[in-house]
Amino acid sequence: MCGILAVFGCLDTSQAKRVRVLELSRRLRHRGPDWSGLYQSGHSFLAHQRLAIVDPASGDQPLYNEDRQIVVTVNGEIYNHEKLREQLNSHEFRTGSDCEIVAHLYEDYGEEFVNMLDGMFSFVLLDTRDQSFIAARDAFGITPLYIGWGFDGSVWFASEMKALHDDCESFESFPPGHIYSSKQGGLRRWYNPPWYSESLIPSTPYDPLVLRQAFEKAVIKRLMTDVPFGVLLSGGLDSSLVAAVASRYLAATKAGKQWGDKLHSFCVGLKGSPDLKAAKEVAEYLGTFHHEFHFTVQDGIDAIEEVIYHVETYDVTTIRASTPMFLMSRKIKSLGVKMVLSGEGSDEIFGGYLYFHKAPNKQEFHQETCRKIKALHMYDCLRANKSTSAWGVEARVPFLDKEFVNVAMDIDPEWKMVKPDIGRMEKWVLRRAFDDEQNPYLPKHILYRQKEQFSDGVGYSWIDGLKSHAAEHVTDTMLRNAKYIFPHNTPTTKEAYYYRMIFERFYPQNAARLTVPGGPSVACSTAKAVEWDAAWANNLDPSGRAALGVHASAYSTGANDGPGNGSVDTLSKNMAGMEESGGAREVLIKV
Repeated sequence: MCGILAVFGCLDTSQAKRVRVLELSRRLRHRGPDWSGLYQSGHSFLAHQRLAIVDPASGDQPLYNEDRQIVVTVNGEIYNHEKLREQLNSHEFRTGSDCEIVAHLYEDYGEEFVNMLDGMFSFVLLDTRDQSFIAARDAFGITPLYIGWGFDGSVWFASEMKALHDDCESFESFPPGHIYSSKQGGLRRWYNPPWYSESLIPSTPYDPLVLRQAFEKAVIKRLMTDVPFGVLLSGGLDSSLVAAVASRYLAATKAGKQWGDKLHSFCVGLKGSPDLKAAKEVAEYLGTFHHEFHFTVQDGIDAIEEVIYHVETYDVTTIRASTPMFLMSRKIKSLGVKMVLSGEGSDEIFGGYLYFHKAPNKQEFHQETCRKIKALHMYDCLRANKSTSAWGVEARVPFLDKEFVNVAMDIDPEWKMVKPDIGRMEKWVLRRAFDDEQNPYLPKHILYRQKEQFSDGVGYSWIDGLKSHAAEHVTDTMLRNAKYIFPHNTPTTKEAYYYRMIFERFYPQNAARLTVPGGPSVACSTAKAVEWDAAWANNLDPSGRAALGVHASAYSTGANDGPGNGSVDTLSKNMAGMEESGGAREVLIKV
């Protein structure tokens, strides 16, 4: 990942302003430590902090067309850039960068070229011929982008909020699948798949081979890299399938020939956690080069402030999951790895969260998956991108491939429904697609392992430890008065209050707090899905263990041990293998 910053219509064009833009751009250097660039033309500035993944030698940004009248700064990867270059054979390319294609596509197709891009991206483009500009973000918001406005009428764009919040009077998250055009005077959506309306319920019969082939293509195209890479492997279904497909096809790719055909795998978890054993078993089955790291729960708690600064949220489940991912990414980078594949997006597409067990019918099931996909940029995409980019590591997500999502979301949702009476658990259609008796992708018990949310799977005592720590720093009186201190998205637990205090220190503007979603949730549901089970209203918590009657280790329903009172939750069954050493619980990060 890279960091981009652009300012248009700035009245101050002095050297001091240029220095200020450089200073703000440096706040994004963690995203792109390999090189920096700044272009200035009149009242416009385009800055870039580069993480070199494709063409490290010559792909520095900003990038230009042949006569340098079109200037672009891009964060992301364009997986079909070689195919697009063939269509643009009249153009001269100066670099091997996948991002240079953006400038030339604009020359030939104008603002309507964005849908031609297959990848994850946020970019800003300046046409110096008339000083017009556009900005766009990928279909699902895999890459972050913010838009802001200054008192002087200037318009700002940046990969992270920290580059805007001190200099913009107002700012907000740039919506996924949208383009901003200075010529047309605002935002419009360029990504318009059939499922977006939510009301149209698909009816295509389930074909496991079609689904499998679409996912294999999604993984293979993401092996486009000129630097060392690996895969994040939790031992759950999604990451295990990513690793299995990558391992199977790596040898035939350019990356495999350049870096070897043995995949590196990475996992994080508390010692004795659900993920740890499963990840090791999958790694051994696939023959990956698996690495392990250790840290304590206290190390994770000590990192919370830094995590909130980088991830730019006070959402509870995002912070819970971001912290181990943040620590793991630092270890990954220390090994010289700059790119990883990850499994985000599957649960939203296939209804993998445990609360989907209670979906009353296929219409509501499908509509909830649509809502979840649309919200990914505020949750899992934000976590995966910013937790890894904090250390200059890029995370790629095959499940959020446009073509694959179209195939998966076109399946009649009746096939996705959880039906234990006929042997269909959550994400059955995905599991069945890779259940190959002749040439197995994974061991059966891994392929049919129950869903664990990342913040749960790394070890249940991780969340319990966070709640205990928050309870020591947030009093009952503080929580009781929370609605007066934080009237917007008022925290309802001590853990949420603790994170909110930290967030407000870094980002005190009202615009900043408005970028974070809120509302009731159980096991990562939307507020609408909470209505599916009346019992959930009294057990609101983003942990998968809040899915009472579904999760094998669900929270107990005792009056004094609920997740909202700031105390450590009591599990409904003992967690075998959870070990404590002295006063500090050991956490094992598998890499």
